[in-house]
Amino acid sequence: MSQATTTSVQATTQPLAASRLGFGALLAVLAGALLLSITLAVMVGPVPLAPDLVWRVALHQLAPGLIEPDWEAFQENIIWEIRFPRVLLGAVVGGGLAVVGATMQALVRNPLADPYLLGVSSGASLGAVAVILLGITWFGVFSLSIAAFLGALLAFICVYALARQGGRLTTGRLILSGVAVSYVLAALTNFLIYNARDGNQVRSVLFWMLGGLGSARWEFLGLPAVALIAGTLALTVQSRSLNALSVGEETAVTLGVDTNRFRKQIFALTSLLTGTLVAVSGGIGFVGLMLPHIVRLLVGADHRRLLPVAALSGAIFLIWVDVLARVIVAPEELPIGIITALLGAPFFIWLMRRTSGALGGGR
Repeated sequence: MSQATTTSVQATTQPLAASRLGFGALLAVLAGALLLSITLAVMVGPVPLAPDLVWRVALHQLAPGLIEPDWEAFQENIIWEIRFPRVLLGAVVGGGLAVVGATMQALVRNPLADPYLLGVSSGASLGAVAVILLGITWFGVFSLSIAAFLGALLAFICVYALARQGGRLTTGRLILSGVAVSYVLAALTNFLIYNARDGNQVRSVLFWMLGGLGSARWEFLGLPAVALIAGTLALTVQSRSLNALSVGEETAVTLGVDTNRFRKQIFALTSLLTGTLVAVSGGIGFVGLMLPHIVRLLVGADHRRLLPVAALSGAIFLIWVDVLARVIVAPEELPIGIITALLGAPFFIWLMRRTSGALGGGR
């Protein structure tokens, strides 16, 4: 690796706002904002709740006997059994989708990339919808998550096989293969829905496909949370290679990155993370597209900083989107995917015009 190449990568990934706001301070601010967002989001609802009550109930649940309960049983049920799991699940899903989006944009060197563009979300949706409509419960409460992961893995294998040419993967073929596979899997999903006999199941599936956190339970939180933490750490460890790949294929090879092997490993990891998240939240689009671009304005393109900040920002973003979904048409609630689409589509158009030729991408 030449000194000039190393300098070029470092210059390209230099944080834009590093001199204005220390990275540690930024993380602390975002962590505080996340804690505040969780508190306010748990308070919002038909039954008003005080902020101190929210955390006293939480502390009582985490350390029984530390605080003597002086609240009504229904308040504890609302806070601990209904709102806390929902808000925390929103944080996990939002953070995870933002991390996956940032990684995929580096992986294919395309600013418009997100889990949907490469077919991964469509594969996860097909697996989840098949489980719901066919009533498969082979793995208990994890049936949906496992099916979504297998669907995402199927999409990954198809995209990888189609994109591979002459033993190499190219960005353009990866994107085009992803779009094609996404359409095919979406068609299979629609075929399953079209042939479903139970109207209630169809309504459940359609609501799930639009995205939502209404089914959040504590038992559904563990797996996505572990996947988010482990996935973000693993991807952050690979920041140097992601930075090099962001600069260019030749630069990555010069720095000693086996680009074919690296793409395959990262694609598999993001497929696993996406499948786990989609299984518990349904199809929530545009989070993985928007948040990485917004975060880059704060910390630059260095993935050592980008990924953790994207995780925190995505968590905060989806918590508030869920709050909007709950209050806009209260007492009913909107599917989250409708709101993220209304926010994300204009962002997508702006980004597409700003980065003309992006779909052509790098080589």
